[in-house]
Amino acid sequence: MVRRLPEYLMIWVPLLLSAAHLISFSIWTIWISFTPSTLIPVSGWVGLRNYNAVLASRNWQIAFDNLLLFGIAFVLLSLITGLALAILLDQRIRGENVLRTIFLYPLAVSFVVTGTVWSWLLNPGIGIEKLIHDLGWSSFHFDWLVNRDMAIWTIVIAAIWQSSGFAMALFLAGLRSVDTDIIRAAQIDGAGPIRTYVRVILPTLWPITITVVVVQLQFAISAFDLVRALTNGGPGIATQLPALVVYDLMFQRSQLGRGAAAAVLMLLILLAVLLPYAAWRYVQRRQATHA
Repeated sequence: MVRRLPEYLMIWVPLLLSAAHLISFSIWTIWISFTPSTLIPVSGWVGLRNYNAVLASRNWQIAFDNLLLFGIAFVLLSLITGLALAILLDQRIRGENVLRTIFLYPLAVSFVVTGTVWSWLLNPGIGIEKLIHDLGWSSFHFDWLVNRDMAIWTIVIAAIWQSSGFAMALFLAGLRSVDTDIIRAAQIDGAGPIRTYVRVILPTLWPITITVVVVQLQFAISAFDLVRALTNGGPGIATQLPALVVYDLMFQRSQLGRGAAAAVLMLLILLAVLLPYAAWRYVQRRQATHA
């Protein structure tokens, strides 16, 4: 026990400090959300007034609608893209290591850089549209970045480019861990490659699929820097997401109480995703222990 004390200190001291930091600031934010704080925190009690104001605001309603659209589209498309790339690499093709590096490279790039680069590519004046026009196709239009109805999809595209490599890595690890005897048995029974994947291999990946979905949803709910760099919530407020509403209330409008209320609402949305996942993981561990 004494010999392992440095080990425990290295693990538990940073863990406890991080937990204390997270819990204390969460409690502070929750308290602020029930006060009339504006530029600086003040004492007082206003009940649910800040929450009602946030929920009734057009900014939050648009942000929540965008979150539903962005979350569903991003998670599903990144899941499909990551799985397709993993299946491609699972064929033991030439240059697999190079392709794997290329697909994983976006993970090494910050969301600010991703948003900035995609804002250049999608800008009608300097990006893809201008390139096609310079090539002689003057009738081509790709103005999603400045189109109120399509701008949210530019965030989806950039987010998929950034995060599909993560899904690919997890799916590829799952594909490589499938028992080869099961695959051989399916092939002996006459199952072709497609049927083998659909009926035998993919059903074994559902725990990985749930993990990928939860992680991607967590990113979608807390997305800020990608949206800030790519569209800044525009055009107008067409691509507002909850994190941008929190930033706007706290740091641009100096409405600290309402900003804290919006942050708490974000936390509740996040907990609605994480708590069922934590419960599922707990049940899985209990079943594995008693098996």
